[in-house]
Amino acid sequence: MKVHRENVVGAALDLLDEVGLDGVSTRQLAKRLGVEQPSLYYHFRNKKELLSAMAEAAMEPHSTAPLPQAGEDWRHWFLENTRSFRRTLLMHRDGARLHAGSSPGVISLDRVAHKMDFLLAAGLPEREAQMAMLAASRYTVGSVLEEQAAPGIAADADHQVVPVIDDERAFEAGLTLIVDGLVQHVGA
Repeated sequence: MKVHRENVVGAALDLLDEVGLDGVSTRQLAKRLGVEQPSLYYHFRNKKELLSAMAEAAMEPHSTAPLPQAGEDWRHWFLENTRSFRRTLLMHRDGARLHAGSSPGVISLDRVAHKMDFLLAAGLPEREAQMAMLAASRYTVGSVLEEQAAPGIAADADHQVVPVIDDERAFEAGLTLIVDGLVQHVGA
């Protein structure tokens, strides 16, 4: 049976959702697809290439979100763009771990350039626009890493050391701090 690259990636993402990133193996994936393990290497030279393709496919909902338009409020766009990124990372078990350290493809780089041009046109200096995109990305990945790493950590109220955190409210509070800091640099 011949399998297509898209089927391999889709099955790998399904496996990720079931067993987590540490449980994804080419052996398990081949078994799931009903093929011999070496046939996977027709599409991917190694597991790193497979993980990269999985990360790119997992980011599809965010990478197809509308790009900012001239005249749009940069704050509104920045908030929505970062929220979209968070929602996308949360779509898959260990989504943040899968994404962390992955390299963007050519299409993603074009989208980032468009977003940067938008922020520059809104009055942010280039360095601050770059740092804003980087800070929002890393803040989001870190937030989702924490959220996905310890779901229900405060379930035992008798031994609770840390108060229960509403992940979404905490994320929004931090995101507001980032945007409020950026406001100081617009037109500077």
